[in-house]
Parts: sequence; C-alpha cells; structure tokens
Amino acid sequence: MDFSDLSKDVRFGEDGLIPAVVQDAQSGEVLMLAYMNSLSLLKTLETGETWFWSRSRQELWHKGETSGNIQVVEEIRLDCDGDAIVVRVRQVGSGACHLGERSCFHRSVRLDSDGRIRIGFDRRPASSGSEGSDTEVGSSILEELYGVVCGRKASPVEGSYTCYLFREGLDKILKKVGEECAETIIASKNQSAEEIVYETADLLYHLLVLLAFFDIQPSDIWKELARRR
Repeated sequence: MDFSDLSKDVRFGEDGLIPAVVQDAQSGEVLMLAYMNSLSLLKTLETGETWFWSRSRQELWHKGETSGNIQVVEEIRLDCDGDAIVVRVRQVGSGACHLGERSCFHRSVRLDSDGRIRIGFDRRPASSGSEGSDTEVGSSILEELYGVVCGRKASPVEGSYTCYLFREGLDKILKKVGEECAETIIASKNQSAEEIVYETADLLYHLLVLLAFFDIQPSDIWKELARRR
C-alpha cells in the first residue's frame, strides 16, 4: 500500500502512532481515545469503520469485531499541527467502553469542599446547562436507541426483548408495531397526555426495530422528512 498521501499531512509520532479522539457525531460526546498507525488509519478510511493499533498487543484491531459495538465513521478531522485526529462516528451497540459504558470517560474528577480530590462514576455526561438539556436529549436519543437495537441484532444477548423480536422475525415485529399503533390511538381517544407519551415511546421503539431489521438508517427518515418540508 502507498502511504505517501497520508505522510504529507499526518504527523505520526516516533513510535509511528497518532492519538485518535473518537467522538459521537451527533451529540459531540467524547467516546474514547485510541491510537492509529498509518495502516489502521488507511483501513478506517477504506472501510468506513474504526480501526486502531493496540499498543499492548502490538496488532491492528477493528472496533466492535467481537462485541458488535462498531463505529461507523461520519468524518475525520486533523488538528492544526497534524499530530492528532478526531474521528466523528455513529456508535452502534451499547457503547464504546469495554466495561459496558457508552463512553470510556464515565468517571468524573472533582474537588470536594474538604479540599480532597474525588473520582466518581458519572454514567451520563453533564448537560451544558439547565435550559435546553431536554431538547439536546430529545435530538439524540432516537439515534442512540437505534444503535443499541443494531447492537442487539449483531450480538444477541440472553433475555433481551429486542433479541427476542429479531429471533421471532418480521411477522412478530410487524404485529408489535400494529399493537402499539392501536394502543397509541386508544391513549389519544382517552385524551390522556401521560398515556399518549408512554404509548408513543413504545411505538417509536418498535419502529426502530423494524428499521434495523431492514438495515434502514434513521437518517434516511430524517432526509425524507426534510425533502417533504
């Protein structure tokens, strides 16, 4: 392979590696930090999924190859000095962290009132402010949930309801979509806002399962809605 095009702008370290910050393309959440060499960067560009170099095992590794939690690359950005990159991805599955968390950066470091440094678990990233946080969650939760659904499809988990739907097949999924449509109608006839919210959430979930069954991305729906607007 010819790496000349990469070497023009990408400054790998003396060890032949460059740090790669992996970021959720929609929410901006930092998911993980890993390292790439010229080969893993090229494979990432060629395949559209993230590949890294393991410093401990001294080998290439494809993110999600065994777990199913792959990262679909949306964009790669190179910093001003060319010695670090940001990989913006759509995270598929439960998350990027091998401990089962969505982000590897799930621990917070803070200074308590007694002056001692505390390190604790922060499972969800802190919102940037009290106002607008609900909107931020609303704009990303469908994509996040779709990623979880795809992860269950790729790597079945015992006892998972999502896996049960995929195992039963299309007819079962369609039956559930129909049931949730009917329950949403009933909730609306009851004029109960709480019931409407609950049943609509059920309906949206089962629609995401249906999309995943046919490998249709939610972004395809967003584009169609934008076209109609």
